[in-house]
Amino acid sequence: MIVYGKNPVIEALRSDKDIEKVLVAHDSHPPYQVVKLCKQKGIKIQKVPREKIEELAGTKKTQGILAIISPIKYVPPEELFKTTIEKNSFFLVLDHITDPQNVGNLLRTCEVFGGVGALLPTYRSSPINETVVKASSGAVFYLKLSKVSSLSNSLREFKKQGGWVIAVERGGKDIRSFSMPLPCALVLGSEGEGVSKNILDISDTVLSIPMVGKINSLNVSSAGAIAMWECVRNVIMYNKE
Repeated sequence: MIVYGKNPVIEALRSDKDIEKVLVAHDSHPPYQVVKLCKQKGIKIQKVPREKIEELAGTKKTQGILAIISPIKYVPPEELFKTTIEKNSFFLVLDHITDPQNVGNLLRTCEVFGGVGALLPTYRSSPINETVVKASSGAVFYLKLSKVSSLSNSLREFKKQGGWVIAVERGGKDIRSFSMPLPCALVLGSEGEGVSKNILDISDTVLSIPMVGKINSLNVSSAGAIAMWECVRNVIMYNKE
């Protein structure tokens, strides 16, 4: 959902709505109240061309400011961790994945395989927008999604509660030879940068998907689907017996 104009954006920030980000035109300055409220709530202010704001709003009467409101309600990370541990399941960690199509595809697969939800960073991450909702086929409405300022700090807390942190990245162990422990956080990094070093450092293990073709990389949503299947296949097979 899009809200534009100075006063509507301020009121949206004062409400309990989950706001993904605030866009401000390059040729203007965000009002002091907007800056203050965004800082208090950890919401990113992004400078963009005025034409981009007008395109999103569908009008030129925007006062050079616009807020993108998430269609879903985020939950505290503690709720995501608690449910994952109770269900002996998994959740995704989307480490700065900015493509909404990839995020939507990953969330759809997560829901199909019985995952609990996803942990996302506040900054440099795709907003949960209409594109994500569509790509997920509505799976976002059945998952617990949480946004945090520090993925590594949150994952340390999950580990303290008895969870495992599994990163999917090049140079790790063959994913086929590893029995996935549950409950776990399955970390997937951006296609450009991969999993962040600080998360690799706290991961219990790093797993890699073997490749034999001439193309030596997979789209992150494809890699994530393989990793999620490996994560749950033993549980699925056991329940069928």
